[in-house]
Amino acid sequence: MSVGFGKNACVSSGDERDGGRGEGAPPEQLALIRESVRKAEVPRAKPRTWRGAALAKELPVARVLVDKGVLHLDRYFDYAVPEELDAEAQPGVRVRVRFGAGRGRVRDGRREGGGLIDGFLVERVAETDYSGPLAALAQVVSPEPVLSAELLGLARAVADRYAGSLADVLQLAVPPRSARAEQRPSPAPLPPPAAPEVGSWGRYEHGGAFLEALASGGAPRAVWNALPGREWSEEIARVVGATLASGRGVLVVVPDGRAVARVDAALTALLGEGRHAVLTADAGPEKRYREWLAVRRGSVRAVVGTRAAMFAPVRDLGLVVLWDDGDDSHSEPHAPQPHAREVLLLRAAQDKCGFLLGSWSCTVEAAQLVESGWARPLVASREQVRGAAPLVRTVGDVDLARDEAARAARLPTLAWQAVRDGLRQGPVLVQVPRRGYVPRMACANCRAPARCRHCSGPLEGQEGVDALRCGWCGQEEAAWHCPECGGFRLRAQVVGARRTAEELGRAFPAVPVRTSGREHVLDTVPGAPALVVSTPGAEPVAEGGYAAALLLDGWAMLGRPDLRAGEDALRRWIAAAALVRPQGAGGTVVVVAEPTLRPVQALVRWDPVGHAVRELSERAELGFPPVSRMAAVSGPPEGVAAFLGAVELPGEAEVLGPVPLPVTSVREARRVGAPPVGERWERALIRVPPGRGAALAAALKAAQAARMARGGAGGEVAVRVRVDPPDIG
Repeated sequence: MSVGFGKNACVSSGDERDGGRGEGAPPEQLALIRESVRKAEVPRAKPRTWRGAALAKELPVARVLVDKGVLHLDRYFDYAVPEELDAEAQPGVRVRVRFGAGRGRVRDGRREGGGLIDGFLVERVAETDYSGPLAALAQVVSPEPVLSAELLGLARAVADRYAGSLADVLQLAVPPRSARAEQRPSPAPLPPPAAPEVGSWGRYEHGGAFLEALASGGAPRAVWNALPGREWSEEIARVVGATLASGRGVLVVVPDGRAVARVDAALTALLGEGRHAVLTADAGPEKRYREWLAVRRGSVRAVVGTRAAMFAPVRDLGLVVLWDDGDDSHSEPHAPQPHAREVLLLRAAQDKCGFLLGSWSCTVEAAQLVESGWARPLVASREQVRGAAPLVRTVGDVDLARDEAARAARLPTLAWQAVRDGLRQGPVLVQVPRRGYVPRMACANCRAPARCRHCSGPLEGQEGVDALRCGWCGQEEAAWHCPECGGFRLRAQVVGARRTAEELGRAFPAVPVRTSGREHVLDTVPGAPALVVSTPGAEPVAEGGYAAALLLDGWAMLGRPDLRAGEDALRRWIAAAALVRPQGAGGTVVVVAEPTLRPVQALVRWDPVGHAVRELSERAELGFPPVSRMAAVSGPPEGVAAFLGAVELPGEAEVLGPVPLPVTSVREARRVGAPPVGERWERALIRVPPGRGAALAAALKAAQAARMARGGAGGEVAVRVRVDPPDIG
């Protein structure tokens, strides 16, 4: 017994009641019955399988990138294009396809079965290379072409560089769809604005020439060492205006929402409303997609945002700008974990556009761009630097040992005086390191980092064992001595920052104390006297600038077990000191750290570029990134061993380790890439010389893809592979 549904079911019931002859029925009903029968004789194609449907007459094969995100499926798959979808199935649109059907599930010449999955239609071709029958496109989700050829090429380049899958990169590049946003038309594009005045760019050598080159359609590349103060956002707005004046587009990427708000306000003040879009991950899905569509459709030529905007599809891209590339926020935590700086470098090469990397400080990667000749330095004269920077004073161990106030209150007399004098003029900033900074071992005499004799990795103490162990290759060192001064004693010291901040509050009970940190970050504070205690990166901007700043517990940041500890400490100190008034206006900065250390000396001289250049030369001698390329392989010991045994590395590759990773406890916050709670993992580092990074990434990707392909049947233990890991020790 069968049961019918829909219109035909009603007709069958009527026929049975009339004995199948339809006698006594009105003529209209008889005509309807005959029309229904005639239509039923023509087989209709079923949506999402399109069985029996005719194919498109031209280019009947669609190449689709399925949204699987696994390496062994990182390729295109061919599907048949039904004639009904011919007009909408254009390159760049979102589609749905059936994926996973076997060769045996074929009916009426059409491959069927499998689950529905999203994807992007990459191109239409006349013939397929696949030998068997093709499944049909199930659905065109939207006729809006969201994946251009330029964006696809950029995503492929990023996937290859980071040994990842194209689908994972496109998840970062193309925001989720909002049907309501697609239905709303984007505004008409505005005509190019007039080129802005040079303004504060006149303080920099070749600053005016840089703006003129952009306004005339050129593509200059520069590393910009910004002067301290609040003018950086206005200066970014001026380079945006100069590029827009040439009829081209601009992309600006900054670390966080506070920086986005400042650049957004500067752009609005200089160029007016409607000339730029704001793209951040914090915006709602509909608003973000609406802004993204306005950029893709060409309604807006300028974009400012966080790392979520690094793939923004700007038309006729003339300039990419990155502010503060050393900030951790520029590193994407999701696979394949690209860095915004590297993505924008790829965009500058792909689109042959201008490039501007700006910061108050200077990373080693930025120095390498200048040293290689790829970019030109954009700096101010020493007179301009001295006129804009505050006075920096240091307090070292010798000063603390001789200071009675420091021994009693854990704060030196010089810091007390700076706070007291500063509060007479305005607010005082106190930078306190975050909890969780773990020191690395260093010489107790000269503070030089303790490094392995075999691979130059960082030496670490072992619980219950006198010998040190390298954090990279695992070699033990029982007779270490300092190659700089010959000392044998090691030091690892962290001063209690929380108690120091409490002492400041007790010492100045009549002064309000404001805090800015992970739980609550302040954007601005008034210019009235106050103590502002902040963690690095969360410093609010004070109206009129801070009168003074205290940079406490320098060893907590300088002693971190990280190759970038000195560079990062200097960057955070300069970012805080840049908010202080110039020396001519009474601005003073006191840093509690050993004055002989290189980062401290660079802060005193306000010379982050010199510090970065010297770091680069030392890393070149030792084979450290960014001169060399590195990758990290982490996971359970058996998984790491199996991966290293299977991967076909380039001949120049050097494997360091594996070494055990710290076990993540339930109480501590789990970092990106850290082992699951309670699991014991190991990590191996793979290092290759310059020019072999692409070969290393290809080898790692091939090995990981092979393991994933046989993972279901072979019981392979999963491992994590990351190219250019930010924390190598």
